[in-house]
Amino acid sequence: MPLNTYSPSTMTRSLAKHVKVVEVGPRDGLQNESGPMLHASVKANLIDQLAAAGLTHIEVAAFVHPKWVPQMANSAQVLQLITRHKHVSYSALTPNMKGLERAIEAGVDEVAVFGAASESFSQRNTNCSIAQALERFEPVAKVALDAGLKVRGYVSVVVDCPYEGPVSPSMVADVAEQLIDMGCYEVSLGDTIGTATPGRMLEMVNVVSQHVPVGQLAGHCHNTYGQALANVLMLLEAGITTFDSSVAGLGGCPYAKGASGNLATEDLAYMLHGLGIKTGIHLDRLVRVGQNISDLLGRTNGSNAGQALNGQAC
Repeated sequence: MPLNTYSPSTMTRSLAKHVKVVEVGPRDGLQNESGPMLHASVKANLIDQLAAAGLTHIEVAAFVHPKWVPQMANSAQVLQLITRHKHVSYSALTPNMKGLERAIEAGVDEVAVFGAASESFSQRNTNCSIAQALERFEPVAKVALDAGLKVRGYVSVVVDCPYEGPVSPSMVADVAEQLIDMGCYEVSLGDTIGTATPGRMLEMVNVVSQHVPVGQLAGHCHNTYGQALANVLMLLEAGITTFDSSVAGLGGCPYAKGASGNLATEDLAYMLHGLGIKTGIHLDRLVRVGQNISDLLGRTNGSNAGQALNGQAC
């Protein structure tokens, strides 16, 4: 069945013509797998396959203490094994100076720091307050920028916190603004537990965009309640043109009970292509990548489009 035969109507002509997709599966996805740590060569092969499928921004690693995230213990080796492409930006999560030093030594192009919009989540995730976490990241961002790296920021629980409930949009705006002020070129807004609905996402973004230009915002939607694509569409209409997703829907949040299910990159690409929006992604290749990693992990493919298109010509 041919794809991408849709001609945008007047309803969708105001949407962006191109969207940047940030693939987080090799980091955010694999770090939440409960089985044995995947060999570095397996991770590197996954990253190479994602690049071959057209992904140009891939979060490949996390330089964190293996006690907290054992699945990322071989991050440096992964970066040694990947086949580098000039058109691909390879990024890593670096929560502290030691992690940054290891990331620079490994040759990353970009690093990411993160904050939370609720005090309870910050304490559970980073063992410190929001203010303390942001203060900790300031020197990390400065050194990274001085080293010629780009710095990306994340804000977790932008709509609901698993411990506190609804989160004030003004809190999200404050954290996002501070991340921009410390040098982040972009801030990804994370619906960490996937409870957001389009109206609430729009309410949040309307407040945040009064403090951070919408062109510096990205969406990170989880699909726990099946709302991810609806939320993406709402954010698109609000002017956001960068979205995080994970091949085959790998990953979730280990600090939020029941928060499984990142938005699958295949599902995101299928919807965007159907709207006439270019992503640079070769969906047929990506479907095979998603099925291959799902088979390797012995898990069900978390992508609806991937399951439907598997074995078909895209």
